[in-house]
Amino acid sequence: MEAVRNRLIEELKGLERELRIELPKEIKAALAMGDLRENAEYHAALERQGFVRARIGQLKTRLGELGTMNLDNIPRDRVSLGTKLTLLDLDRDEEITYELVFPELADLTEGLVSIASPIGKGLVGKQEGDVVKIKIPSGQKRFEVLEFTTVHDK
Repeated sequence: MEAVRNRLIEELKGLERELRIELPKEIKAALAMGDLRENAEYHAALERQGFVRARIGQLKTRLGELGTMNLDNIPRDRVSLGTKLTLLDLDRDEEITYELVFPELADLTEGLVSIASPIGKGLVGKQEGDVVKIKIPSGQKRFEVLEFTTVHDK
């Protein structure tokens, strides 16, 4: 959880700097060019300013959510956030290892699956021996949960 918090804080700091320092300079420079109706730099800076403000709001909300998260609420006997699983891909007859993580840390090439993804959602609540069918954008995946360790086991 600390890695997610740090990543979000760094992004927040960068965006706040952009909002307070960089964007006002861009807007001031664009205003100096004159006619605002056809001033692409001015309109782009205002659009970016709106995006940055919205993203700052999202980051603050997410950081607040992380601050209230209690690891005691994560189950010990079922797949949940922070669980590392060994699955049998029933369609390919091969074992796969995934870890369910916050969306901000997801990286499928590293086996880090977002808990908010179709696969993550499909695995939550499962136990060893369960077979699960998960709809994904390219069709359907079938897995058997072979074993897992929860965040409490680490």
